[in-house]
Amino acid sequence: MRRFSKEEKSWMMYDWASSAYSIIITTAVFPIFYKAAATSAGVSAADSTAYLGYTVAIATFILAMLGPILGTIADYQGFKKRFFIFFFSLGVLATAILAFIPSDQWLLLLICYTFAAVGSTGANVFYDAFLVDVTTEEKMNRISSRGFSYGYIGSTIPFIISIAVILLSQNGIIPISATIASKIAFLITAIWWLIFSIPLLKNVKQIYYIKREPKPVANSFKRLAKTLKEIRKYRALFLFLIAYFFYIDGVGTVITMSTAYGTDLGINSTSLLIILFVTQVVAAPFSILYGRLSERFTGKKMLYVGIFVYMIVCIYAYFLKTTLDFWILAMLVATSQGGIQALSRSYFAKLVPKEKTNEFFGFYNIFGKFASIMGPILVGVTAQLTGKSNTGVFSLIILFIIGMIVLARVPEPKTDKTIPPNTISY
Repeated sequence: MRRFSKEEKSWMMYDWASSAYSIIITTAVFPIFYKAAATSAGVSAADSTAYLGYTVAIATFILAMLGPILGTIADYQGFKKRFFIFFFSLGVLATAILAFIPSDQWLLLLICYTFAAVGSTGANVFYDAFLVDVTTEEKMNRISSRGFSYGYIGSTIPFIISIAVILLSQNGIIPISATIASKIAFLITAIWWLIFSIPLLKNVKQIYYIKREPKPVANSFKRLAKTLKEIRKYRALFLFLIAYFFYIDGVGTVITMSTAYGTDLGINSTSLLIILFVTQVVAAPFSILYGRLSERFTGKKMLYVGIFVYMIVCIYAYFLKTTLDFWILAMLVATSQGGIQALSRSYFAKLVPKEKTNEFFGFYNIFGKFASIMGPILVGVTAQLTGKSNTGVFSLIILFIIGMIVLARVPEPKTDKTIPPNTISY
């Protein structure tokens, strides 16, 4: 008997594909490239970090508004894949365009980055919702965690190639500038993302859906309004979303702002790239470990572990001074960043009604993305007020504390083995 089905493997491969964007564009090369462009234009370090935070906030606000609406429409037969393809294509195209923007146009870089971020996060809404279509509830923790592991492993390959090109250019071994090398990294990301998304595009299909009906958009708004009116019916689900809103805020902010924060500490770009590479390598086995431990201790208890680790990260970040300190911080993050995201995804997938996964993953997105607005703004404003980025990172600890308290009130999801894949009509 095969360990994983073709659909499960194809779904996990999208993490392999899209994680190249996460590390090269969101975390590593682009922030360094942007910071250099902003600095050369006379923008201060604190201000450029703040502007990046505001840009992330704008992109996530757009998706937060669109998520539940598009998700509700996507619950109709055949719509989930269409919406996924649209946002996926937008993300890949915008990422490729980054390579052709002049390096001195830092504002234009941020605008294009906004489109890339909308495409990436938008595609992830529907990708996450496909989890219920490709596997059983008993395997969701394992599949979700292994997907994140695939992402960390897969992203290291284009990351290594990108680092090699950048370092070789910096040392004059290849006759191109560091600016051109960074742009090549953007193209590598777009190509990698495109090619390894093909298995999902080909093999993953929407199994749970609502039959199409006249006026799907109008009826989608009615269904969304009905869900909001019946919010008490989904008490456990929305309690989890509130907890998720707070703790994922800190997780996302640490990930998206880490490179800019390291730059402000005076860590050179080469050291940052190496640290981020090692972080990816370490995170892969820990993601799988979280999945396996969740089957023994439950996903909820492992979420507690991940939140606690991030609380330690916030405290330690406040006292960061050296490159060694940043190394230690990065390794702490590596132990839990994949696990906490993977188990949050599978925990939520077990709570949602299968025929309404897109609608509810739209809410999952809006709660997660609104949190992503609050976190970067908090770091940006605090950095500008104090002139120190570490103060903003430390302030995130309150979000993890609130998230843990609310999560304690969420019941463990019940595994339902009785619902067969079918067509559901209202």
